[in-house]
Amino acid sequence: MGIINLTPDSFYAASRQADIDDSLATAGRMIAEGADILDLGAMSSRPGAELIGTEEEQDRLLPNLEAIVETYPEAIISVDTIYAATAKAAVSAGARMINDISAGNLDDEMLSTIPRLGVPYVMMHMRGTPKDMQEQTNYEDLLTEIVDFLAPRIEQLTEDGQLDIIIDPGFGFGKTVHQNYELLNRLQELHLLDRPLLAGLSRKSMIWKPLGTRPEGALNGSTALHMAALERGASILRVHDVAPAREVVELFMLLHHT
Repeated sequence: MGIINLTPDSFYAASRQADIDDSLATAGRMIAEGADILDLGAMSSRPGAELIGTEEEQDRLLPNLEAIVETYPEAIISVDTIYAATAKAAVSAGARMINDISAGNLDDEMLSTIPRLGVPYVMMHMRGTPKDMQEQTNYEDLLTEIVDFLAPRIEQLTEDGQLDIIIDPGFGFGKTVHQNYELLNRLQELHLLDRPLLAGLSRKSMIWKPLGTRPEGALNGSTALHMAALERGASILRVHDVAPAREVVELFMLLHHT
């Protein structure tokens, strides 16, 4: 899953798209490099970020989404949003997946809307909002609390007819560096939810802070942790750098099918 940020303030500056031409070029490059899914986001969720409204989000998102759908109709496009209204507009415009960092926790309409859209839904674990999530890292047992957060939402969606649900445990969202590594080390425990796992590790502070670098210097570390995530059962890697991640996937497949 290649990340296309339609925001002026995403944490990794090189991932920001200035205009439609930029986002089209990025989409084309990611498809050529082997992306299976393109994930478009029009609101930054970096630590400390303020939420924007659905109108501003759609103003950023929809022209880019429509252009990519028209230019690359074969692409599977995911839209990263917490808002039911944006999810509906995105699917109408050609999106084929919704990726919600709040798991329906920030818009009361989201969980009732998703089953009617007929697309896969990624639900992520996060406490609070991006603005205050890093103040909420006091867990008694991290994995148990992630499961307790996600399980009732999975049950509700399933009862309402949502078939395709993907779990994102939320690396970097309301978790310390140490907790992120605990989560990665115990990732296989989330298989008890019986849903595919998405790992969003790319260039995050859990990589560059321990290494004393910045997001720009975190590609090699991202590659190392992507293999660790696959070894622990991740099905989808959400990445800024598609070609290196595709190489990790291919080598992982070779390792486990020889």
